[in-house]
Amino acid sequence: MIQLTRLNGSTFAINPDLVERIQESPDTSVVLVDGTTFIVTETIEEVIDEIAEYRARVIALAHSMHFEGPSAVPAPSRGTRRLGVVDGAKASPRPIGGR
Repeated sequence: MIQLTRLNGSTFAINPDLVERIQESPDTSVVLVDGTTFIVTETIEEVIDEIAEYRARVIALAHSMHFEGPSAVPAPSRGTRRLGVVDGAKASPRPIGGR
């Protein structure tokens, strides 16, 4: 979530993945994919920077996670492909449809 400020000074948070567009005329409007529009005090550049920082935090968090224990799913090694493998067993050589 990113935090933005309404013209009356109140703050709110939105999911940046739902932002469809941002426009200035002269106030900055943030339009979501469902058509909801918010007029905010931040500039277009500030909203874009907030979204970029949010996405960078998500990626950094994903890279910093360490999964341990029996439910861990190791990432495949680079350059290896596991085509035809489902849950550790080889997939049937028959085409889909069974004949």
